Amino acid sequence: MPTHDNEGALKGIRVLDLSRILAGPSATQLLGDLGADVIKVERPDEGDDTRKWGPPYVKDSEGHTTHESAYYLAANRNKRSIAIDIASDEGSALIHELLAKADILVENYKAGGLAKYGLSYEQLRQRYPRLIYCSITGFGHTGPYASRPGYDFLIQGMGGIMSLTGVPAGEPMKVGVGIADVMTGMYASVGILAALQHRNATGEGQHIDISLLDSQIAWLVNAGTNYLTDRKLPTRLGNGHPNIVPYQVFPTADSPMILAVGNDAQFRRFCDVAELTALPKDARYATNVQRIAHREALCALLDEQLRTRPRSQWLEALEAAGVPCGPVNDLEDVFNDPHVISRGAELHMPCDWAEGGEVRLLANPLKMSATPPSYRRPPPRLNEHAESVLADWLGPR
Repeated sequence: MPTHDNEGALKGIRVLDLSRILAGPSATQLLGDLGADVIKVERPDEGDDTRKWGPPYVKDSEGHTTHESAYYLAANRNKRSIAIDIASDEGSALIHELLAKADILVENYKAGGLAKYGLSYEQLRQRYPRLIYCSITGFGHTGPYASRPGYDFLIQGMGGIMSLTGVPAGEPMKVGVGIADVMTGMYASVGILAALQHRNATGEGQHIDISLLDSQIAWLVNAGTNYLTDRKLPTRLGNGHPNIVPYQVFPTADSPMILAVGNDAQFRRFCDVAELTALPKDARYATNVQRIAHREALCALLDEQLRTRPRSQWLEALEAAGVPCGPVNDLEDVFNDPHVISRGAELHMPCDWAEGGEVRLLANPLKMSATPPSYRRPPPRLNEHAESVLADWLGPR
């Protein structure tokens, strides 16, 4: 595991992070993983709201519960923390000193929220023409909803994903994690990298205006284009797929499994394993188009047959036949899976103040041959690095 300072493709890039919660911090954590020097600017005595979003909370080296939540750990490694009151004259002056050294600013205040501190993009662009300024908001900097605050749950509802999620007869359901925040953070990091490339070519910084709602709608992907093509409102299918059958969760004799038949050849192989060889010869089920039209009848047949054997037997036989399938894992299953272990998804990161001298995090999934992600700093405590930040960025004072 790379652990040394200043490793990665973004070595030498300086990021001033004025964001909090999840979308902005996840974007800046990704930049930090890739080698950027990320300075997390927090409110004095308060810090990032998510520090208090527990339980669970991390225990310190003596086994006492701290005020640092596991939620906060999820998006804040590879950063240094400094507490600055941007509303004060002294704090404002310090922010400008740091901006003079920064390549990137990331913020997630409400649209226009930083203007009262003299820190909007329009107020900074002439003074810092090379600055890449990324604004993450609920609804963007234009449009009738621009002034509204935005939260992941609200955006999942407004952006349509909840209308697609849940059982057909049930209520709309949100995704089990803050997926609108996380995907917005990923889009933001991609935009920042593109802006860096543009600046490398032209010397010109720019403003990135990215919203949770825009991002949420963009990753409706095929559900969105299905609707735009025929203007038919999709119905909730539970674990089913609108364009492929059978492609859902089925019960077995003991535990649920996923059957993900993506084409007609796979369906024939599945039927051979399941001893349902008549089905591919039946005009109602021979092709995916027909299987979609007869989804309910087909799935009832498969449900009955799959209940006759335990999941492990089905998975072994179907995998041997080249039929996509898999278990429905809980998180204990996930982190005990030998493949997951071999890929290093669980990160044990040294941390002097935490119990056992480490915190356990989710590793960056990128596997890069020349410039892999590095894990240099555990998530910081509030204002932990004030002295080193000022010394490294601004020099002797």
